[in-house]
Amino acid sequence: MQIKNKEIVIIGYSGHALVVAEILLQLGFSIRGYMERTEVSRNLLSITYLGFEQNPSDLKKIMGIPVFPAIGDNQIRSKAFNFLKENGFDIPTAIAIKTCVSRKSEINEGTLVSHGVCINPFVQIGKGVIVNTGAIVEHECIIDDFAHIAPGVVLAGNVKVGKGCFIGANAVVKQGVVIGANSIIGAGAVVLHNVAENQKIAGNPARII
Repeated sequence: MQIKNKEIVIIGYSGHALVVAEILLQLGFSIRGYMERTEVSRNLLSITYLGFEQNPSDLKKIMGIPVFPAIGDNQIRSKAFNFLKENGFDIPTAIAIKTCVSRKSEINEGTLVSHGVCINPFVQIGKGVIVNTGAIVEHECIIDDFAHIAPGVVLAGNVKVGKGCFIGANAVVKQGVVIGANSIIGAGAVVLHNVAENQKIAGNPARII
């Protein structure tokens, strides 16, 4: 879902949220404010604090306004996303202007595609995914919900990344490899073989750690 020229509220206000906010502003959104458990002391973008979304009285204030979960942690982002959908909120995609995204790809709601990303034809990307700065996602890859593809990652063709996975910065995944749900791939790893669910691997070639 693409929603332009409307107000939006960001959920979370960590370093990752700064990237999200900049992309949303470039896309023509007006940021009404942010929601966090407590107000942050270092508000670099001078965004208004609106309270905590889990507080019913605070949530009521933003009903009808689109939201975006700007949270780097996969599990926390997943919980926030599902909570917001259960409460009827619209959650757009956020695709930075300076990207190369095939029109033959499919990108679902709540996904962030950051600056300099290349997504080639027939890629399928689920809900609440982060495809971070400069990542390359080659043809026919499938990235399941709430995964995080870190800066500089290269996914060769037909790679499948399971739900909730984290692929560390500058990792390379060989074509056709399947990475099971909730696995963590270390920064700079070279993944040549399938990875089972809930594994931690690193190195060149990558091995379980």
